[in-house]
Amino acid sequence: MAEEQQNSATESANNPQFALQRIYVKDISFESPKAPEVFRKEWKPKVNLDLNTRNNKLDDGVFEVVLSLTVTVTNNEESAFVVEVQQAGIFVITGMDDANLHKALGSFCPNILFPYAREAIDNMVTRGSFPPIMLSPVNFDALYAQAAAQKQAEAAQQQTEAAAH
Repeated sequence: MAEEQQNSATESANNPQFALQRIYVKDISFESPKAPEVFRKEWKPKVNLDLNTRNNKLDDGVFEVVLSLTVTVTNNEESAFVVEVQQAGIFVITGMDDANLHKALGSFCPNILFPYAREAIDNMVTRGSFPPIMLSPVNFDALYAQAAAQKQAEAAQQQTEAAAH
């Protein structure tokens, strides 16, 4: 019986576990510095999206992931509005090696959070009396791979520079 319990504990430690505990808005803001004048002009918007992610370890196997989106819209070279959202989630992730854990935190979790952030942005924009903004889906897997390749290239360059000195 004790051997069965030990085998069961070993199996659960080796099986990756992933659970979403909570999704919430950590911070949100909307600014329209040129209102109401901006409403009187022809609407030809230019949209700029800045995106970032970060994570914090809250406890063993428990992580907060924060997806930050800043949408800046200009109309005829003037600022129409800026909306910022920090969409967060608490995730339980266990049984993964470091590489898979980092990928889950940097790619999989932001993928889950993005639709909520997109909805919050759209809601704020329409409440500001602007046409809806439907942000295109984001490929977080590609962004994560790009960031990992960049880190690897920077590390290789630092090693080359260190070896030259």
